[in-house]
Amino acid sequence: MKNTVIRYGIYSAITICVLALAGWFLGKNLDYSMQKVIGYTSMVVSLLFVFFGIKHFRDKENSGIVSFGKALLIGVLISLIAALAFGILDVIYIKYINPDFMAEYYAHYVEQIRQSLSEAEFKIEYEKLEAQKEMFSNTFMSFLLMAATVFIIGFIISLISALILQRKPQS
Repeated sequence: MKNTVIRYGIYSAITICVLALAGWFLGKNLDYSMQKVIGYTSMVVSLLFVFFGIKHFRDKENSGIVSFGKALLIGVLISLIAALAFGILDVIYIKYINPDFMAEYYAHYVEQIRQSLSEAEFKIEYEKLEAQKEMFSNTFMSFLLMAATVFIIGFIISLISALILQRKPQS
């Protein structure tokens, strides 16, 4: 199981990093909503290795048998590797590759809510944003947020894959 988790976790991590970098550099002229779509699509595509990792373990290492719990564990561990890799990549991106990203995204988001809310509602939301600004500008929080996003999506894919791929021994 350990070899499967490491192998497919690395496949997933490499895929998410390559797709994220490609999205960042090729999509830098796209608006933020389109970049989000590309980002989430990259996460889902890279996390398909969860399904293939569980299937590989079941068919090649465990004689065609895998319990729901074991399949879920494999998927969660593969997701964890991808989540950690993406969290680290995000920190590198916002700290070294594009250090202005957080300020640019914050300004974009403020402008977006300014256009969609009344002046009174905007002032309330803006105060909330300002209170949270420092926390979300923190490198550790950025890592945690991005890693958690990938992990949650990976958990959902692990759950679905475990349900589909579980196979009990024939009695």
